[in-house]
Amino acid sequence: MHLIVGLGNPGDEYRGNRHNIGFMAIDAIAKRHNFPPFKQKFNALIADGTIDGERALLLKPQTFMNKSGDAVGAATKFYKLDPANISVLYDELDLAPGKVRIKTGGGNGGHNGLRSIDPVIGTNYHRLRLGIGHPGHKDRVTRHVLGDFAKADAEWLNPLLDSIADNALLIIKNDANNLMNRLALAVNGPAPEKPEAAKPTKKPQSHVRQARTTTPPKLPETGPMAQMLKKLFDRK
Repeated sequence: MHLIVGLGNPGDEYRGNRHNIGFMAIDAIAKRHNFPPFKQKFNALIADGTIDGERALLLKPQTFMNKSGDAVGAATKFYKLDPANISVLYDELDLAPGKVRIKTGGGNGGHNGLRSIDPVIGTNYHRLRLGIGHPGHKDRVTRHVLGDFAKADAEWLNPLLDSIADNALLIIKNDANNLMNRLALAVNGPAPEKPEAAKPTKKPQSHVRQARTTTPPKLPETGPMAQMLKKLFDRK
């Protein structure tokens, strides 16, 4: 069994926030893989289903971001899960919008959700960092993360969420490289093809070779000059 956690804040007023991209990813997975409706448990919304034959739990803590560890800890303890079987999806300021990085363990990077989870279950769980971009100055961070995605963000956000849902089995298998490649392909499209190398042009013959292949000049037939040239060219 694998626990996939999406971080966010509960309530309709936060639904479209950049901070709630983790919730959005969980909803996309649940929809794509026909999970049953979410139920209230562990101070969270939880759904129990399968992803390509593998049992998975989807969890959305309802304790607000800075207490996410309460819900994650309760579910982990109840199902006796090891951190190696837990993946957490959350927003990342330090990645450009649509960029994804995956790692196991490490620091919390100042994210309040991870700061709450780490003391409860340890740090050796898998982290899927979903880039939302940085507003440019620390004074604008709170407004940025608690602001809704712009309409233009749909160009990368919808393909990203769809691809996370399509490739959720790779989350369970912790196949980070393949997962990141597929997500990048979904957001950015295939890399442009390299232009074909220009075919080398046929090298012209040198003036020496050309001189050898040209018809020799017509020589005079009579006179002293003719005799000299005949001897020179051995013409009898």
